[in-house]
Amino acid sequence: MKVTVNGEPLELEKPINLTELLIVAKADQPEYVTVQRNGEFVDHSGFDSTVVQEGDEIEFLYFMGGGCK
Repeated sequence: MKVTVNGEPLELEKPINLTELLIVAKADQPEYVTVQRNGEFVDHSGFDSTVVQEGDEIEFLYFMGGGCK
């Protein structure tokens, strides 16, 4: 099964959920990542129940806070 993660192709042997994908794709700080699947944001509470499908485009997003001087 072929999907795209952060613009890179990834081959999966079987359908997996987003929680498993975070591990397989070696996401940095998975507890802080925001996931977008096919242009739609997925709430953290839905990671276990959202199964990645053939052709899905997944983005791992990290929001950084900052300040001003």
